[in-house]
Amino acid sequence: MKAIQIKEFGGADVLNYVDVEKPVISTKEVLIKVKATSVNFADIQTRNGLYHKGGKPPLILGMDASGIIEEVGSEVQTLKVGQRVIALPKTGSYSEYVVADENLTYVLPEQIDFDTAAAAPLVSFTAYMLLANVARIVPGEVVLIHAAAGGIGTTAIQLAKILGAKYVIGTVSNEKKMPAALEAGADHVICYEKEDFVEIVNKVTQGKGADVILDSISGNVGERSLDCLAMYGRLVVFGNASGESARFSAKDLHASCRSVLGFSIGTTKNNRPELIRDAADRVLQYIEEGQLNIKIGKRFPLEDALEAHQLVESRKSTGKVVLEVLK
Repeated sequence: MKAIQIKEFGGADVLNYVDVEKPVISTKEVLIKVKATSVNFADIQTRNGLYHKGGKPPLILGMDASGIIEEVGSEVQTLKVGQRVIALPKTGSYSEYVVADENLTYVLPEQIDFDTAAAAPLVSFTAYMLLANVARIVPGEVVLIHAAAGGIGTTAIQLAKILGAKYVIGTVSNEKKMPAALEAGADHVICYEKEDFVEIVNKVTQGKGADVILDSISGNVGERSLDCLAMYGRLVVFGNASGESARFSAKDLHASCRSVLGFSIGTTKNNRPELIRDAADRVLQYIEEGQLNIKIGKRFPLEDALEAHQLVESRKSTGKVVLEVLK
């Protein structure tokens, strides 16, 4: 089968379109003929050797996929050959076939196309769990979302509204990204390269601050987020795209009853996969009913993964970048 493989860590030029062996399933797994997959920031980190759970070359990148089940293991009970599915696969998804555990494979409603499905899992499952499971959002709260124009950002804006947020504020790295966040439904968007997001959030909320803050950037952004986090607020850190870790002091938390929380969809996939099932069910229902729109910024054929990575790495992309595998 064809796949995108890296034989060493490095820039986008290490991505190779090659022939590799078709994967083999175990008794509790399914083999999926991939229709589409998506490019996630974690793929960039894995390619650069910065994602500690990404494995060592040679390896195939990719963390989510949509397609059709071609084979099921002897102990699989809930899935069958021919079903349309999305999955968080065991093997890299930049390939014509992937293997996925039954517990991490979800039947796809007929109304949802494969490109949308491929763009959905990591961004929508993550965004839903950040808001509903980790931050435990309460209707009427104010939510601040950093990197609001990206795949998780645009999805989290919509889900925050679906889950009852009164006001959603987004931050972006440059003004060209502001329309994407506004289109997703943000009530206010801040370009943090030109504006002080702390000052504006506190002004917009009349000094109260945001009840929930989602931070995939961390470093200075995470640290300064405490300056606009409301009493009893929850700051959820789920990445460090800046390459820097944030440092927090206990004295900034206990008296104000605020919390700093962490989340990783990868860790949850490997250790508590059953927790993702509810998120998948809710998200697929929202997409099917038209409440949630997964924004696709650009599509590339699988063999053009190099160009797709360059676009995502440039931080000029908005929404999700999809790799179309099989027509």
